[in-house]
Amino acid sequence: MLSKRIGILSVGNVLMGDDGIGPFVLKILESRYEFPGKVVLDDLGTPGLGITSFFSDYDAVILIDAVKAAGQPGDVKLYRKDQLVQIRIQPRVSPHDPALVEALLFAELSGICPKDVLLVGIIPECCELGCTMTPAMLDAVEPAIIAIILELSRFQIIPRLHPTPEIPAIWWREKSVSALPEEVHAHVPGHPR
Repeated sequence: MLSKRIGILSVGNVLMGDDGIGPFVLKILESRYEFPGKVVLDDLGTPGLGITSFFSDYDAVILIDAVKAAGQPGDVKLYRKDQLVQIRIQPRVSPHDPALVEALLFAELSGICPKDVLLVGIIPECCELGCTMTPAMLDAVEPAIIAIILELSRFQIIPRLHPTPEIPAIWWREKSVSALPEEVHAHVPGHPR
């Protein structure tokens, strides 16, 4: 049993279209489920190499982010720590790039890297200025959530559904108050609508 916390951490820029998928999925999780105290949900924004500082508090980390990978927009890709640290380091285009591989390598060398790391990556279609995500990304929300819940079950953690649906606090989307409740709870088996 883990003695420290489990971090469900989102990375992404909510003002850049599909790049905001990490924070979006995190807000859906918060609105839909109740988590035990040792599970911490946190939106890291675009931390760059500063992401390393978040690792030391956790024995396990689940990261949610848009990823460049082979496949179709909306495909959900799962990467474990041992796969991530083998990826060739690419030049960083911006100081806001997540630099996840570099951060994991640094954390590993510093002895502060969580034992278990899972990246739930979703292939974006359009990361341009704007708060709207493409339909492919919205379709990826459920598979991403399932992957996160399955990962938590590896640690004997089963989050409980909220007794009544909540409106996700997705401040950056237009019409979020009126459009999202049905959207985000439509595929939850047994959840009141």
